Amino acid sequence: MIDLTLPVDSGLPQFPGSPAPHLVKWAEHGRDGYSLEVLAASTHAGTHIDAPSHFARGRAGVDRIPLSRLVDREAVMVRARRGPGGSVTRADIASFESARGRLRPGSAVVLHTGWQSHLRKRDFFTRNPGLTRGAAQLVASRRPAMVCTDAPSIDCGGDGDFPAHKVLLGAGVPVVENLANLNRIKCARFRITAAPAMLKGASGAPVRALARCA
Repeated sequence: MIDLTLPVDSGLPQFPGSPAPHLVKWAEHGRDGYSLEVLAASTHAGTHIDAPSHFARGRAGVDRIPLSRLVDREAVMVRARRGPGGSVTRADIASFESARGRLRPGSAVVLHTGWQSHLRKRDFFTRNPGLTRGAAQLVASRRPAMVCTDAPSIDCGGDGDFPAHKVLLGAGVPVVENLANLNRIKCARFRITAAPAMLKGASGAPVRALARCA
């Protein structure tokens, strides 16, 4: 089992304008006889899921995404390492399918860009690689269970129109962002789980993302 989840703490980088997570000690063994913390964080902090309602008005929130889409899904890794300002295009996805076969309906598409190495760098949220609109349209047409990335956004950094979000979430495809440790997946076939916290009506939630060789 490979843990693909970023640890949550107050130092975890956040999308500009979003609050940093705060884990506050509320009760202590010596004083209260037990330990308890209070967590305040964005629902899109760290390794998290975007529900369709994040960009598609009236669509499903986190609590309405069927677990069958998120748990123990067959996964396919699209290795597309990109530098700052890079993008994954429709031609890139078509080339991947030409070499590896058509993306199968119901599979999880995992985009490995290598961008997690920039986690503590200033350009992490502004120049991350992502899917272009055309690439997102092609992926969505394959009817995946979910689309995942090791970048902080499925869109290219700095693209304020968020075309990939709108295409995928508009098609009802959940998006998982900020995966860690994709370089540890060495097997050709693997399965992935991205189980979110059950936040009623929320547009996103932290997930515990796990992979295992099939």
